[in-house]
Amino acid sequence: MLVVDREQVLAYRILAHGLHRTGTDPAAPAVFDLGVQDIGQRDSAAVALAARTREPVPAASLVDDPRFTLAWSYRGAPHYHRAAEFPGLVPALLPLTESDARARMTWRDQEVAEAGMPAAEALLTAARALREVVREPMPKGAASTAVTGMVPTGLSRWCRGCQAMHIFEQVMRLAAPLAGIRLVAGAAPATLAPLAGRPPVPAEPDTAGVTRIAAAYLRLHGPATATEVAGFLGTTKRTVTEGGWPEDLVEVRVDGHPAYLPAGQVPELENPPEPGLVRLLPPWDPLLQARDRLVLVPDKAWHKEIWKVIGNPGALLAGGEIAGTWRTRSAGRRLDVTVNPLWMLTRDVRAEVEAEADRVAAVRGFAVARVSWEE
Repeated sequence: MLVVDREQVLAYRILAHGLHRTGTDPAAPAVFDLGVQDIGQRDSAAVALAARTREPVPAASLVDDPRFTLAWSYRGAPHYHRAAEFPGLVPALLPLTESDARARMTWRDQEVAEAGMPAAEALLTAARALREVVREPMPKGAASTAVTGMVPTGLSRWCRGCQAMHIFEQVMRLAAPLAGIRLVAGAAPATLAPLAGRPPVPAEPDTAGVTRIAAAYLRLHGPATATEVAGFLGTTKRTVTEGGWPEDLVEVRVDGHPAYLPAGQVPELENPPEPGLVRLLPPWDPLLQARDRLVLVPDKAWHKEIWKVIGNPGALLAGGEIAGTWRTRSAGRRLDVTVNPLWMLTRDVRAEVEAEADRVAAVRGFAVARVSWEE
């Protein structure tokens, strides 16, 4: 059995995530095998690509690139996916079982009773209604209002801010891809639109598709466990182990704990290249999506700073470790970048951070970056 420590795992993941920045095609990085989460106001997907491609792609160009589809996918969060592959992903987003549906929707007995139907049926009911409503681009608010009027009242809640009834937010987000609906990239407010060549609402769960997602997670974030894959999907461990666990896996011991990796990735885990690089990773960067956060950052005191409920900072990657956080503020045509290192950084690393900040500024449409340090 292969035995490794967390430093070796991080070196492998840095390689698997394309952070050595060897390619030029923005659609090529393996992170798109899962998708790249996007926070539109902060151009996070474009910044994540800038950390992985030699020629950074401006955020404005990414928005218009037909090779990508932006959609609510895993956990209802917006992700960029390869456009050619996204229709094949949609059936895999349909829960496999009733317990799976409850977990993804965060429903308990109370919500099921109020809906008057099982959670899985409620999700499909919402998807069919969304498909009827969204026949052309329309603002999210207008779509929500129209769908709320079509679905049973038990699928809605009173919104104090709007002083109106709205369909459950998470139900709408999870139903949208099943309805063949994408997000219009770059649009504000959030705007929904039909997918090109709109596929039908899936009739049956796609167990093989869930297995492909689990395998992609293990390639990118492995060695990992079924519990961690389930956390990424927003479901239960049982859903993954009984309905979507890949077969061609190797058990690996990571600092004494069992985890799994696709057999074909073992040579890269055994001998990953030296991760002596510096990157500014955006909030919710693919590397930060791993659920074993103690492997990423062994000092648990930093977890609440890196993974906040709202308003995550970016993460500084240096020398194979998460070495700090960073935030930005616009000042005219200048992007101010404030870095908070976890430990003292060398002069060379600081110079590389400043070069990476210039890259982030260019991607986001700023003329120049200015870096300041929190000591």
